[in-house]
Order: sequence, then structure tokens, then C-alpha cells
Amino acid sequence: MPSDTTDNPGPSGLARFFLQWVATTVSVLVAAHLVPGVGYDRFQSLAVAALILGLLNAFVRPILVILSLPFVLITLGLGIVFVIGFINALFLWLAGRWVDGFDVHGFWPALFGGLVVGVVSSLLNRMFGSGPTKTRTSPDSRPRPGRNRRSGPPDGNGPVIDV
Repeated sequence: MPSDTTDNPGPSGLARFFLQWVATTVSVLVAAHLVPGVGYDRFQSLAVAALILGLLNAFVRPILVILSLPFVLITLGLGIVFVIGFINALFLWLAGRWVDGFDVHGFWPALFGGLVVGVVSSLLNRMFGSGPTKTRTSPDSRPRPGRNRRSGPPDGNGPVIDV
């Protein structure tokens, strides 16, 4: 059955970068307040740490994910959770080492802080619409006059729900 997939990229260019940076900054702020061992002295340090996290995620994460593909394949895809967790922890720890006034004290605070940053920034990016979204429509999903959409034949020619 043919279906049309359209991309709605949301904001582009500088606006998208700014929204992702704000989402990362808020998520690092949340992690600093929730996770003992992650802290900052002033907001500027937090914003610079979020900028470094964004740059590492944009340029270094893809390389590390590709390098970890053998492990992910051996674990039948389940290892990606650990890979992403450790990458987030590493990047948060590096930001703590590189930015004066932003501190990450040890592996466990980095791991839990990376988890918080990942979850919160993902939620915020979805809310802001700064991540790509896909919608799929089926040609037969349009309502037709004189036909109730719920009482149509069970031949699979209905709306496509992509979760």
C-alpha cells in the first residue's frame, strides 16, 4: 500500500541551534539540582557547559556510536542503551573538566546526570519542535462522503498510525 511520508523539520539553522542549546541548558540545570555531585557556580558556567555538550553531541557522538556498532550488534541492539548512557556520562564529565565553575564529581554523578540531561533535553526538544518529526498518511485515510470511517471494510485501507 503506498503511503506518503512528509518531513516537518521544524525550525532551521540558527533558530534550531538556539532551541536545542536552551533545551540542553535547562536539562543541565535540572541535572545540577537533582543529582548530587553535579553543580555549577554561576549561570554562565552552566550555559557554556551546555554549549560544549551540544558541540560534543553534534560532532563526536556519531563517531563514538559508529565505533560501538560491533558491541550493539553482539547484544542484539540492547547495548545501545549502555553506549548512549556512557557517552552522555563521558560528555558531562568532560564538560565538568573543561568549564570553570561547572563541576561533575565522579563516575556515578556523571552517569546519573547524563541520564537526566538526555531525558529532559529529549522531552524539551520534542516540545520545542526542534527535532525532525515524520507524519505518514495513507491515500485511503481521507474521509469520504457517505462512508463512516469506522465501519469500512477490514481490508487495511484505513488511517496509518505511526508511533
